[in-house]
Amino acid sequence: MPVGGVMGTSAGALVGSLYCAGYSPLEVAKHLSDQTPASLLRPSVAPWRGGALSLDGVISRLRDLLPPRFEDLQREFAVGVVTAEGEHLLIDSGPLPEAVAASAAIPIIFQAVDVPGHVSRHGPFKDGGVVDRVGLKAWRDRRRAQISKQLAAGDANAPLRPPTCLVHVIDRSSPFSGFDDMTATGESHILVVKSPRSGANFFDLGSFGDAMAAAHERARHSLLASSAAAAVGPSSRTSSRPVPGAASNVNGNGSSNGSGAVNGATASATSTSSTESAVRATTL
Repeated sequence: MPVGGVMGTSAGALVGSLYCAGYSPLEVAKHLSDQTPASLLRPSVAPWRGGALSLDGVISRLRDLLPPRFEDLQREFAVGVVTAEGEHLLIDSGPLPEAVAASAAIPIIFQAVDVPGHVSRHGPFKDGGVVDRVGLKAWRDRRRAQISKQLAAGDANAPLRPPTCLVHVIDRSSPFSGFDDMTATGESHILVVKSPRSGANFFDLGSFGDAMAAAHERARHSLLASSAAAAVGPSSRTSSRPVPGAASNVNGNGSSNGSGAVNGATASATSTSSTESAVRATTL
């Protein structure tokens, strides 16, 4: 199943960026597990910017693994961040490693991150999950704007609606986490996979092999349920289908799925359409 786009927040941004850069799920898992998060972290030299630790080491590592800009990726990709004014924002163009790190900059723990380019006036940025853990409405609004431009240009191949999304949400690790109620967005054609926290931490990410197997099964179950509903007909569909599953650090599901775990959280990206599919990878 081809994947049309990925939007990630926090660990989902790390996972989604690697997947959109062309890494396989197993390669994503390897790159996110070959070093513990603690080995990449340094004390912040500017703790007044909102965090005790700096993500400079993470940015350096991402520069080794990722292309320099969003525009160089193999698939559409966006990350959710929070601006200096406290507003949720999608970044989908410009410098990539800095934007990915910014989306993972959990307040108090990590120093906010500057992202050069056209969005810099809104920074420094921090984890988008503080305001919106899912970013579904923002991603769908982006898709609708793209479709409107296609229709205005007379594109006969323009879709009638945004493609189906699979949303992977991890149980809250903090009472201060932001919005994550998919039903309240009013969006339809959504598949929801919910996972408990993995128990990983800065020093020990746990067993990636076992976690990948469990997450693979969870994502597969969701896709099979979607395919069965589509075969019966639209009347059998629900707008949001929660799919509970076992704890997971990394989710791998063939060429159409990428996921990973960082700082005790997990995220996945899975196609839910045989044509174009918007993919969501979120966590805080």
